[in-house]
Amino acid sequence: MNDAVGEKGRPCPAIVSSAHLADGALPALSEFEFGLNMLIHAYGRWMVRCMAAAGVPDLSPLDVQVLHHVVHRDRPKTIADLCLVLDVEDTHLVTYAAKKLQALGLVASGRRGKEKTLIASQQGRATCERYREVREALLTGAVAATGIAPDKLSEIAALMRALSGHYDQAARAAASL
Repeated sequence: MNDAVGEKGRPCPAIVSSAHLADGALPALSEFEFGLNMLIHAYGRWMVRCMAAAGVPDLSPLDVQVLHHVVHRDRPKTIADLCLVLDVEDTHLVTYAAKKLQALGLVASGRRGKEKTLIASQQGRATCERYREVREALLTGAVAATGIAPDKLSEIAALMRALSGHYDQAARAAASL
């Protein structure tokens, strides 16, 4: 199940959250899922605490993602744009995040035809810049120190995006059972 070697040349046991899921055709998938679960929660905590360190406490991970995407390329975004890019099915979650960010003065609303749009305010852009500075100071160097090459991180990201498609397809299939 696992080719990793630990102390004294002994094989390392697979780290899974559910042995019954690892007892199948692809045990490594259970290892991946457990690691992904840990990463998702750690990343969520990081986003919230980094944003608090940047001066805006009490945002959820989705709020932080919405703000960063609204700032991205400094172009107006619709709720549909945000849902598509962030892969969020529940539109009301993004709508709630947008209202929260607007109430904080981090984004402003506009219109594109009949659709409401969001654009970053100067305060929103400055907040994302402070977030970037905190990220550079606390995270970037630590990740670089692991020795993982930037191109390897890009490969992992591409693999995760590809696997997301398989999970989406499996979710559609499961919904039709």
